[in-house]
Amino acid sequence: MMSLRSIARSAPRAITRASSTAAVARCQTASRASSFLKTRTASLLRPQQASAFSTTVFRRAAESETDEELSAKLSSEIEYEQDVKDNEPMPASVKDFLENGPFEIQDIPGKEEVVLTRTFGNEKITVSFSISDLQNYDENMYDEDAALADEEDTEGADSRPRSQNAEESEEEEDGSDEPVVPCRLNVVVEKPGKGALTIEAIAQDGAIVVENLFYYKDAKLAHSATADASHAAQNAYPGPPFGSLDEDLQILMERYLEERGITQALAIFVPDYMDVKEQREYLAWLANVKTFIDA
Repeated sequence: MMSLRSIARSAPRAITRASSTAAVARCQTASRASSFLKTRTASLLRPQQASAFSTTVFRRAAESETDEELSAKLSSEIEYEQDVKDNEPMPASVKDFLENGPFEIQDIPGKEEVVLTRTFGNEKITVSFSISDLQNYDENMYDEDAALADEEDTEGADSRPRSQNAEESEEEEDGSDEPVVPCRLNVVVEKPGKGALTIEAIAQDGAIVVENLFYYKDAKLAHSATADASHAAQNAYPGPPFGSLDEDLQILMERYLEERGITQALAIFVPDYMDVKEQREYLAWLANVKTFIDA
């Protein structure tokens, strides 16, 4: 048996060994913890290549599905518009004007503006209009004007014969009062060395309505092809509003324009041709977008 003295001697050593063992264990634990923290920190700082790869793949897959759906929808729209184009004949007003009219047409695919040109004696006449009028047309404005007109008609309806009111109602049901988009015309009449006249007009309901008349000593200002020309044209005296001129002067000016081809036939041609061009440009736009999506 172990004596009490032996026990007493051995106890401090055992405690020391236990303390030493515990200390070593603590150091090892601390070392492992420190190593774990370093490893964890390093892993957090490293780019997560695997995660980024999987996200990219998912995103590409989603985009691919959207592209296919969009392309299919564009194909459907192209087929529909092409069917409309094939089944709607060229308006007679457009065909007749292009074949028998005095103007040559300049219609560049992809451009909004259409230009008509002709010569009349020593004069060069240019008429331009744009399909942007179709997009900028405010139907609400027309509806407000139509509503005011309807109120005026209602006020005077009681004084009209019943047969007349019935006839007007039938015309409205037939759609004869559907809005016609007003088309802005820019007419330029040039003479060599004499400058140019610029006439701003509206083609609507088969009539030409002159709004403004300008004269420029320099014919280049009438076209305003550059920023400098546009600025110079704005600084030139514009003249009085056409509607404020003497009535006889207005009538003679309208006859002057008619002799140069600014007639009722032109007033009918322009809106019809704008519809044809807009449909053609839209079809080309659809095809271009689909080509881009499919690339």
